[in-house]
Amino acid sequence: MTEKVLVTGGTGYVAGWVIVGLLERGYEVRTTVRSPAKEKAVRDAVSTVTAPGERLSFAVADLTSDEGWDAAVAGVDHVLHVASPLGDENTRDAEALIVPARDGALRVLRAATAAGVKRVVMTSAANAASPSSYTEEGVTDETLWTDPDDPTLIPYRRSKTVAEKAAWDFVADHEGSTALTTILPGAVFGPILTTRNLGSVRIIQRMVAGKMPGTPRIGLEIVDVRDLADIHIRAMTSPEAAGQRFLATGEFTWMREVAQALRTGLGPAGAKVPTRQLPDFVVRFASLFDRPLRAITVSLGRRNRHSTEKAKRVLGWQPRPAAETVVACARSLIDWRVV
Repeated sequence: MTEKVLVTGGTGYVAGWVIVGLLERGYEVRTTVRSPAKEKAVRDAVSTVTAPGERLSFAVADLTSDEGWDAAVAGVDHVLHVASPLGDENTRDAEALIVPARDGALRVLRAATAAGVKRVVMTSAANAASPSSYTEEGVTDETLWTDPDDPTLIPYRRSKTVAEKAAWDFVADHEGSTALTTILPGAVFGPILTTRNLGSVRIIQRMVAGKMPGTPRIGLEIVDVRDLADIHIRAMTSPEAAGQRFLATGEFTWMREVAQALRTGLGPAGAKVPTRQLPDFVVRFASLFDRPLRAITVSLGRRNRHSTEKAKRVLGWQPRPAAETVVACARSLIDWRVV
């Protein structure tokens, strides 16, 4: 029989590509939406790549509520918990992010373990496995945990760390057969399936549209959304992945290098991309008047990188080059006419 997989948050950027990947591999997919009105948007997005047909179904469930989760997991073999509660990642109130992220993950796990689901693959973040010090350099791996009690952490980073820790603590105290695997991605870019939820892709949108005066001295570990979907599915099916964390970061790329890749890869369409690197003091001064910018100033000049050797060795995962990803992302935005 064809296995059925539940993907949480079907309207999300990553979830859309996960659904596509599962359908292309022949799985039946059920995905959660917060209201039936969202179903058409998900079908339309997925249909830009593959025909979902009757193998895509929906369940109404919200990470901030207990209702609907038992029905969502009924009869499924695996759960890919990709969704994160909505919120402003630059908010000053850490609890506004931590509580829904942690409680949402626990709702999914409680329902999944009660239903006897084989495996839950949960999306965390590479910044849940990073040194607390923003000045530390070198390469780290999945054995490192970010200290959630570090007072210098921005709320978003703390929320991802707390949520993942809560998930592992829950599974450790549960005696059932459900296994947990977590995926820790870096900066997620790549083609879009819809203009409804651009997420992290807005950075590329602003660069191509010429809405940035220059590039800050910030390095990103860029992972293609298609490769991120692939590693979730590999982690779901690999026996060796049970009970493991996997970093899913791409190659370390400075923002200035991203700009240069866009200029080269897009030709005339990339004429507005800024290639001038902004001095750190300019970024810090601008952050006094721009709260979203304030959250990234701590990363200026940071060179810490993550190793994906484990994902490559255990899962056979091979992410594509960062330049290919950002150019594909930009071309997609141009095709959708959002730049």
